[in-house]
Amino acid sequence: MDSVKLMDRTDIKFLIHSSILPSLLTELDQSYRILDVNGNRISRYESLYFDTPGFDLFHNHRRGKLNRYKVRIRKYVESELNFFEVKFKNNKGRTIKDRVKQKVIDGSIQDKAEGLLKEKTSLVPDSLEPKLWVNYSRITLVNKHSPERVTLDLNLHFKNNDILKNVENLVIAEVKQDKAVASPFIRLMRKHHVREGSISKYCFGVISLFEKIKHNNFKPKLISLKKVTHGIIASS
Repeated sequence: MDSVKLMDRTDIKFLIHSSILPSLLTELDQSYRILDVNGNRISRYESLYFDTPGFDLFHNHRRGKLNRYKVRIRKYVESELNFFEVKFKNNKGRTIKDRVKQKVIDGSIQDKAEGLLKEKTSLVPDSLEPKLWVNYSRITLVNKHSPERVTLDLNLHFKNNDILKNVENLVIAEVKQDKAVASPFIRLMRKHHVREGSISKYCFGVISLFEKIKHNNFKPKLISLKKVTHGIIASS
């Protein structure tokens, strides 16, 4: 894992029905190692996302704005680690992530977290508030032969102070590379006729929990996602 942190990377996502995951893992056995954390090969992630009162970061994504940010505190449950993280999607399609350790998750941005936010963005803590939790379980695969990670996120659910929503039957797969190299996982997706397709977990959570928020631009992705979870297609 130390050799494939990939804090500056390209991402390719696929949406998969959870029923085919066991067979996919069997086919990938010769090409990838699986991350084991304290005896657990499925790790829990809990992420508290921040946004402005008017959801400016969400709307930047909805509009397809380049050079956009996500701000969150992430808890790695099995590792017992918390990080304040700033994710930046630049106009070249690369994802750059910066983070600092944080002792507790209390809904505030202070000390080293505040310093990182100001260093990497034009945002200030007073302009942001905690919006929702995005929680899921993750299987992490590491390519045996090249600098590549594949994450498989399942058991996805969103919650805020009022609502908890679970997403059934969905696996969000993400291929993370420093630069484009031959990927056994992508090759396997093509073999199974699974096309690239993605939706931001944060944006999906906002749409799920805040029904009145404008999200017309996401409707085609939501329709495709519904088809995946109902087993109509493998991905879109």
